[in-house]
Amino acid sequence: MKARSVRWGVLAASMALALTACGGNSENRLETGTDVPVDPNAQFEPGTTMAKLKQSGTIRIGTKFDQPLFGLKGLDGNPQGFDVEIGKIVAAGLGLPADRIEWVEAPSKTREELIEQGRVDMVVATYTINDKRKQRISFAGPYYEAGQDLMVSADDDTITGPESLRPTGAKVCSVTGSTPAEQIKQYVDPENLTLFDVYSKCADALRTGQVQAVTTDNVILMGLVQKGNGRFKLVDRQFTKEPYGVGVKKGDTAFCRFIDDTLTRAEADGQYAKSWGATAGKVSPETPPLPQLDPCS
Repeated sequence: MKARSVRWGVLAASMALALTACGGNSENRLETGTDVPVDPNAQFEPGTTMAKLKQSGTIRIGTKFDQPLFGLKGLDGNPQGFDVEIGKIVAAGLGLPADRIEWVEAPSKTREELIEQGRVDMVVATYTINDKRKQRISFAGPYYEAGQDLMVSADDDTITGPESLRPTGAKVCSVTGSTPAEQIKQYVDPENLTLFDVYSKCADALRTGQVQAVTTDNVILMGLVQKGNGRFKLVDRQFTKEPYGVGVKKGDTAFCRFIDDTLTRAEADGQYAKSWGATAGKVSPETPPLPQLDPCS
């Protein structure tokens, strides 16, 4: 899979355009989203997950409620962001409009449980594909490739990358059960790693000086920087590749292939680009290409 570079110089110049990316109101269900055309002729083989969802007329999708630009709960109580758009694209391929989606909060540490227990039909929640998770669930995609970075206070010039964390004695915050929390352990001592259930708490800890850095995927950090009103900045030193996938029940290869086919069509017909531009594109204007899709298993 090719590494996808993000042109952060362009992002910095575009931050002013992003101030409305996390808003919401009662008159517009997804203020920064798009109207995804629904497939009126969607038909599926009986017994498949797709057929069951089409027949039920609803789909339950797990996503984050605290991730600016990807999955953030709006003022109207509904989530918005690029992950939400991906969920809408899949639902539309099933013949289901956005108002037939039941959104379920899916924090990092509970995503596998939600899928295994059947509390959701799929999860789109900045969900990095890795071998450990594949032991419990299956992934469609990836639909986006991010990279881990660091967020620090706007006036902090001592932290210049992950290698500077241990020498400076910096305390770092991440989220329990997340890939970034595991990756950062090679750069910090255990006593200097703080874990919370959501990244918003890490941002609060950075603002109050309890930690000196927050680490997760770059796009998530850009959203937190955006919400920080000048208090934070991105170090801008990506040190991992994080392919985001759609989590489904283990072994449901038919549903996985359907999602992959739907994503491929969305890129070809321009819906993928529209969805990006209406959400994360408010900060990162250049639409990323759809990554090479992994085999379904």
